[in-house]
Amino acid sequence: MHTPHLPAAVLWDMDGTLVDTEPYWMAAETAVVSRHGGTWTTLQALELVGNDLITSAQIIRARTGIPGTDEEIVAEILAGVVARVAADGAPWRPGALELLAGLRAAGVPCALVTMSYQVLADAVVAAAPAGAFDAVVTGDQVSHGKPHPEAYLTAARRLGVDITRCVAIEDSSVGVAAALASGARTIAVPLMVPVAAQDSLSRLRSLADADLDLLGRVLGGEVVDALEPAPDTLRG
Repeated sequence: MHTPHLPAAVLWDMDGTLVDTEPYWMAAETAVVSRHGGTWTTLQALELVGNDLITSAQIIRARTGIPGTDEEIVAEILAGVVARVAADGAPWRPGALELLAGLRAAGVPCALVTMSYQVLADAVVAAAPAGAFDAVVTGDQVSHGKPHPEAYLTAARRLGVDITRCVAIEDSSVGVAAALASGARTIAVPLMVPVAAQDSLSRLRSLADADLDLLGRVLGGEVVDALEPAPDTLRG
């Protein structure tokens, strides 16, 4: 087995990619809207996946008419998610901890690149293996949220690496757009919402299907798409 050409760094989205916290966000959004006399559906919540928090709050206000500023709505929802993580933990997606360990052993730095705020990212990092992340970029540390590439470019700069030598791992179309726009090679592992195929995008069913060899191949320009539909069976 050959030694893969390793990325300069791996840049991880958090919610839905590293940890399955999207149900926590949906429950918190529903609870906040309900407390203010509105209604919020699962379909509406799914439309927010991957957005920065202020954008999400703007959408919630526009669709429900609940009172409060965007910042107040974000703070209320975020408090609910942080409380849920504190009570129930952050459920790791299958294969996440194994891939983090493999990267650590190989000396590949990792960054967390999330639109969640630092208070939540800190809770997830604290639950991760020691030293798993060499940098953390959160939504309250950047001027432009995903799909803008600022967060990914900031992570590469903090690590001191060339973004084009990095592999980003995402779960949403919004996050994928940010990662691709930054110049990083990008892998989508969809969870709550589908991510459409693109010429330069790799897609996996699970992080358990990712290893150092696959990351090296993606870095080298190969597109690995495990979500392509199977060809029709030929009929005679």
